[in-house]
Parts: sequence; structure tokens; C-alpha cells
Amino acid sequence: MRYLLSKNNLRALGPLAAGRVLLGFDFDGTLAPIVSQPERAAMGESTRELLGQLARRRPCVLISGRAQADALKRVRGIGFAEVVGNHGIEPWMASDRFLEEIQGWRASLEASLRRLPGVELEDKLFSLALHYRRCRNKEAAREAIERAAHSLAGARLVPGKMVVNVLPNGAPTKGEALAQARSRLRAETALYVGDDETDEDVFALGGPGLIGVRVGAHRDSRAGFFIRSQAEIDDLLEALLAVTPPPALPSTSSSRS
Repeated sequence: MRYLLSKNNLRALGPLAAGRVLLGFDFDGTLAPIVSQPERAAMGESTRELLGQLARRRPCVLISGRAQADALKRVRGIGFAEVVGNHGIEPWMASDRFLEEIQGWRASLEASLRRLPGVELEDKLFSLALHYRRCRNKEAAREAIERAAHSLAGARLVPGKMVVNVLPNGAPTKGEALAQARSRLRAETALYVGDDETDEDVFALGGPGLIGVRVGAHRDSRAGFFIRSQAEIDDLLEALLAVTPPPALPSTSSSRS
């Protein structure tokens, strides 16, 4: 991985200056800092302002693990071309089958984990998130959560930062969500920024038309580039604005009759 914001590596953003370009972002840990209470996560005002400027120049998409309604509320007014929730499921792949599976799994997990203090189960309709940030013994809590979740038929587990996500097998990944967004928006080139294990499904797409940027270096990441921490997101947005031309002003003409 290379540090994107170094003078030499910023040249990698050159392909974003022209053509059909798509910019994709995760929310938690990327556009907004990780917080102990997920419901309190929010972007800084400077991030919101820079992102709004960028969205007026290039189509931007948000691909979040949050439920779509939750994600929409947090980025209202910015101008995202698309907001995708539940790791890629919402809105296009939301189905009654996924909904029924999740509700059955919720009851099972609540029964299995009710004696494990500090675990918080977040129901996002089409996926579940089991947070263990508040557990005293985090390693033991994670192991207990994984044992309980592995017993669920047809479940896919995706680890995150102090969380285990439970999704239905067959549900799309964030990588598939970005690929579909590129197709819908006819983008030749895409940049995607994310910080977590679920974002690796995007980075794994690879190819010359994708610039993957991970928040925080990780030796096993498939992203080609990284920024050091979420605190550098504004620096990245400013760099993207620097290589992204503003929309052309409408031509004006006057005539006399």
C-alpha cells in the first residue's frame, strides 16, 4: 500500500480529472469518525461542505453497512447520486426472504447471547450487527458472538471494528454494489474510500479503472493506497477537488430583435 497524500502518490488521482468518474465512500470510520454509540455518528461540518462541493462536480455514491434510511438521514442535502445501505442490499436487493431470515436469526442470537453483558444487537432489517465495544473482555465476547452466529443456517459473518455483521448468504457485497453503481452511472473510472473488512470486497475488484483507498494502513488490504486515519478525510476531499474540474457555467447570449 502507498500513502496517497504524499506529493508523488497524488499523481495517481490524475485519471479522475476527465471522463466518466464515480467517487464512492463508506460512512462510519471514513466520512465520520468511529464513536462508541453508533447512533451518534456524524460528519464534521468541513467534511460535509467539501463533500457537497465534490458531489456537484462528480457523481458520488455512499455504500454503508447502515440501513439505507439511517444512512440517508446522515448525508441529507449533500447530493449523493446513490445511497446504498446494508452492505449493498438496499435498495435493489432488499427482499422478503432476507427479511424473514434476519428476524429468525435475531431471536436465536438474543437467546444465545442474553447472558453476555455489553453486547448490543443492532437490527437493520436486512442484516444484523453485534457490537461488543462495551464488553469488558472483548476477545471472549467476539468468540462467543462468532460461535452463536456460526450456528445460523445460511448466514455470512463479516467482522468489523468491535462488531460482527451477520448477513444472508447470497446477499450482494459492497464490491458488487459499487460495480452495479458504475454500470448504472456509466463510469469509466472509480475511486472508493473505506476503512473496514466489508470494504475489502470493493478493493478486491482491482483493475486499472479502480482506485482503492483504505483509511488506515493494513498489510492484508487489497487497496492500492491508504490515508493514515479518518482525520485525513478532509485532506483527501481537498485533493479530489483539486483534480476535479468545476461544472461548466451555462453559456449566455444576448440578441436584439
